[in-house]
Amino acid sequence: MVSRSLFDKIWDFHRIRAMDDGRDLVFVDRHVLQETTSAVAFDGLAEMMRPVRFPGLTFATQDHIVSTELRRDVASNPGGRELIGLMRANAERHGIPMYGLGDPRQGIVHVIGPELGIVLPGTIVACGDSHTSTAGGLGALGIGVGTSEVEHVLATQTLVLPKPKTLRMRFDGKAGLGITAKDMVLHALGQFGIAIGVGHAIEYAGEAIRALPVEGRLTVCNMSIEFGGRLGLIAPDEAAFAYIKGRAFAPSGEMWARAVAHWQTLFTDEAAIFDRELSLDISKAAPQITWGTTQEDVIGVDQAIPDPDTIADMDRRQRIAAAVEYMGVTPGKPIAGLPVDVVFIGSCTNARLSDLEAAAAIARGRHVAPGVRALVVPGSSAVKREAEARGLDKVFTDAGFEWRSAGCSMCVSINEDIVPPGARCVATSNRNFENRQGPKARTHLASPAMAVAAAVSGAITDVRRLA
Repeated sequence: MVSRSLFDKIWDFHRIRAMDDGRDLVFVDRHVLQETTSAVAFDGLAEMMRPVRFPGLTFATQDHIVSTELRRDVASNPGGRELIGLMRANAERHGIPMYGLGDPRQGIVHVIGPELGIVLPGTIVACGDSHTSTAGGLGALGIGVGTSEVEHVLATQTLVLPKPKTLRMRFDGKAGLGITAKDMVLHALGQFGIAIGVGHAIEYAGEAIRALPVEGRLTVCNMSIEFGGRLGLIAPDEAAFAYIKGRAFAPSGEMWARAVAHWQTLFTDEAAIFDRELSLDISKAAPQITWGTTQEDVIGVDQAIPDPDTIADMDRRQRIAAAVEYMGVTPGKPIAGLPVDVVFIGSCTNARLSDLEAAAAIARGRHVAPGVRALVVPGSSAVKREAEARGLDKVFTDAGFEWRSAGCSMCVSINEDIVPPGARCVATSNRNFENRQGPKARTHLASPAMAVAAAVSGAITDVRRLA
């Protein structure tokens, strides 16, 4: 029998046929919609007079453009009212379940997928958003697609895609104090760069990955896109099965036992060959934070800003010099102590309950520094409810944080959740590009604990000093 990777097993199971142009036609098990990429897709269906092929396999939520005010409604974002209304109308017309404003299941698309059991091991999940790769934390192939592909899935429940190459990235060693899943993936970005995964499906493996709780695995796979990869995944295990059991759309009864029996076959064979292999030792890494305008511009919080004059490669020297200028940082100066103006805890990367618990552990008994705006945006309405049941909202508000409703928020600089020009923000999201959180905004990516450390200190701070 030929040895295969986990990715190959899932892809081959879903391949309907190989196309003449070298691409594959694959079946999509679950399709999740968000409001900014679905309207045009539905218009295309209407123009061709085509129905949704399997409406029961599609789920819709509203997350990208919704206000995160506590007492919000459609009127809270006048600019997004049309798209929100169109999603509701299209979902009703085609019989698609929709979790919009006011629905207890509403939330960020990549948070509610695992949370509701929409994402299951061994499935292919599609969504019109690149960070669908998050689903890989449960051993699924999460594929982000464009608007035309959203239409194609709605019409056919299939995708036509080139099969990615395979890359295995091993995280060896034991994570030290203050090192979270976010620190691990940021450290890898600093080591390997943002193009290492282009054209690849990335499988994460190793002792440090296996030790992560499921929500940490979701964070790692979420940032597969930051390596340039099409998707990322981690082999499911008993921890993943326990996470899924009892969720709304998970199998139950006799089907649960059959599902687990299948899921236990989802692993990479020992002799499987990958197109590329990478490894790094996480045991000596410090908590990570980005300093520049790409995710590979990252250092330990105990390190100094790079000096472009020491870089031999001229293209890289120029890019680093441009990032230094945009970010307003000083080469050779320690990043710790750099004053901050805004702190954002949220996004599909780090807004699950465990993220909020980690943040609250640092916030408890402390207070946001004068002049700093700090906000906490739960990843879903369910996360918000559970956090409130545990009193986390009070921990945050007592510490001077804003406690808000679920949505993408400052990650996409929407509504009032925006970083002012020239202001410096420590964010738990996944992108630090120029203008990402607002025109001329300066973004530093970090873990939830590191973000709180910056908020209460008024400057970038090594969270290990506060733990």
